Amino acid sequence: MLLSSFSDEFVEAGCDEAGRGCLAGPVFAAAVILPKDYQNKSINDSKKLSLKEREKVREEIIRDAISWKVASVNHEEIDKINILNASFLAMHRALDGLETKPELLLIDGNRFKKYQQLPHHCIVKGDGKYLSIAAASILAKTFRDDFMTEADLLYPIYQWKKNMGYATKAHRETIIKVGRSPLHRLSFHLKEEQLLLNFKQ
Repeated sequence: MLLSSFSDEFVEAGCDEAGRGCLAGPVFAAAVILPKDYQNKSINDSKKLSLKEREKVREEIIRDAISWKVASVNHEEIDKINILNASFLAMHRALDGLETKPELLLIDGNRFKKYQQLPHHCIVKGDGKYLSIAAASILAKTFRDDFMTEADLLYPIYQWKKNMGYATKAHRETIIKVGRSPLHRLSFHLKEEQLLLNFKQ
């Protein structure tokens, strides 16, 4: 069971992103405020859940959260400001959309760009430790997957419904063969040996 909160006295928002290592599409982020002492055994790191499990628990998160928001930064913005800054910006946009203002932010990972004057804690693998971060990871992942599934209807040759824009071998080979789509990020290098992106800074 993941931890329900980092502190007892503050209103906490968990934040996470999805799609940072993709070759196409936006990066999505979510911010979630859950009730104090909230428990849900189904919530976990989105990568540890099946598609069906993620879809089911997404509805539970939306139903139970005090406040939640999903936001994105598109591929053109990513190319302009790089993927790290785009991930931070997506989180900031999600936080902007919360109806309840948090007093403390729990961020998945080891880096974050300060949001307003709010204190924050960066927690490595936080989506496997705290419910609010895990909930944010599930919302970010499922909303991004929905986007890429719709985009697959426009550009089926890239098989985004299957790879969700990640740098699979088949995806990279298709780009080499037919070129990029209008949704592909330009700030990467296609190399046979790399699975992640080499972004311009």
